[in-house]
Amino acid sequence: MPAPRTLLLTGAAGGLGTLMRSLLPAHGYHLRLLDARPVPDAPDAITADLADLDALCEAVRGTDAVLHLAGISLEAPFEKILKANIEGTYHLYEAARLEGVPRVVFASSNHAVGDTPVPAPDGPRIPVDTPHRPDTFYGLSKCFGEDLAQLYWDRHGIETVSVRIGSCFPEPTSVRMLSIWLSPADAARLFHAALTAGDVGHTVVYGSSANTRLWWDLTSARALGYTPEDDSEPYAAKLIAEQGELDPANPANDRLGGHFLTDPPIWPY
Repeated sequence: MPAPRTLLLTGAAGGLGTLMRSLLPAHGYHLRLLDARPVPDAPDAITADLADLDALCEAVRGTDAVLHLAGISLEAPFEKILKANIEGTYHLYEAARLEGVPRVVFASSNHAVGDTPVPAPDGPRIPVDTPHRPDTFYGLSKCFGEDLAQLYWDRHGIETVSVRIGSCFPEPTSVRMLSIWLSPADAARLFHAALTAGDVGHTVVYGSSANTRLWWDLTSARALGYTPEDDSEPYAAKLIAEQGELDPANPANDRLGGHFLTDPPIWPY
């Protein structure tokens, strides 16, 4: 697949979207921006909600692909997750189907498998085909998005790379993040690979840099042509001095989802 030139970037006003707005053009993309709120310094950006199918159809029309970063990125009451992350992602795929957009790169999350045990330091890394084990309603919505992507590939031929993103910040901010950090530059490299690799069907990959303490198997990401260049290890000494090594007795440290599994729930059972 040749490099798409016109890319719809949803969630363009968010943290990851803001980073990609500055990094993806260097990979050859003309960005069309969309968010539910105005995008700073982007007067041509589309302000539309994921609930508005007509607006989404207009937004994707004529694009080569979609990088779907929009939605709620933390745990929230189910009704909010349902509207933004589940129904919103469905509307995005429907718009892509109606307008003939051939590929989506979907921002999934490690929280789709967040209740999976953290691997031992000397053990094998977690494979990408590990079963869904969401840790929250947020994680559940990412499981839905991956399954929806599979459905739209099988039924409508829309290709998707679902990227289970770890933590994408300019630098890691916790000891846990040393194992799941995705540098912004590596995120742009990974998204570019996901947008340009041939015959992806529906492919699931982990989104991480080449961290020394990496928990995940990046084989499927590398198969797309992704070559991570960054490693969290240069930040390790400072973070460990400030925070200490991860305590295995802390329940937040023995599952991939971390504090998502131990924070007081904000929704009733």
